[in-house]
Amino acid sequence: MRQLRGQERAITANRQTSWSFADAFVAEDDALRWARERAREAGLPSVSPGTGGALRLLAATADAKAVAEIGTGTGVSGIYLLLGMRPDGVLTTVDLQPERQQLAKTAFRAAGFAGNRARFIPGRALDVLPRLADGGYDLVFCDGDRLEYLDYLAESLRLLRPGGLVCFEGVFADGRTVDSGAQPAEVQRVRELLRAVRESQELVPSLLPVGDGLLCAVRRG
Repeated sequence: MRQLRGQERAITANRQTSWSFADAFVAEDDALRWARERAREAGLPSVSPGTGGALRLLAATADAKAVAEIGTGTGVSGIYLLLGMRPDGVLTTVDLQPERQQLAKTAFRAAGFAGNRARFIPGRALDVLPRLADGGYDLVFCDGDRLEYLDYLAESLRLLRPGGLVCFEGVFADGRTVDSGAQPAEVQRVRELLRAVRESQELVPSLLPVGDGLLCAVRRG
């Protein structure tokens, strides 16, 4: 492998430092820290503060009233989405594990959100999503089974209004997406998703270097 020269090492180090600073820029309150701690205890990944901040920003930019989330977890990403949504907005969040959703409910209450701000649907995402309304959502956030990401994309295109946003968490796959070595099926599917989004005539995409990679795209009108 080629050795980095001094200037290249400095640029790489500076970039990593800058990314770390950006990812830690968003301050988290007690409710977010509580939800994040519950995720750690359960061995679940949760979005980084930088990713959460990006989701909050995107929801606010879209003036989102209806958001669908695949992968409730313990509520970390849901709190960020609700913080960016309109005060009358409703988050519909789907997760295979109802016990996780109970933790998320507690976190949402601690963050000050009324019970009617979130709709919790337990079940497999690909069983639940077809029941949601066509064109009824301003933003769809996908943080579920990476093997199903392409299927989530197809459902998201149906669910989103023109100008709506779809976001996929974890597309860097801890660096494996760009690793030339042999990779598991879930990484191959993420690569297929990246190609599909980049080449789609229906989407305006961007890949944000926050957390483990946040792939975002706007559905054209």
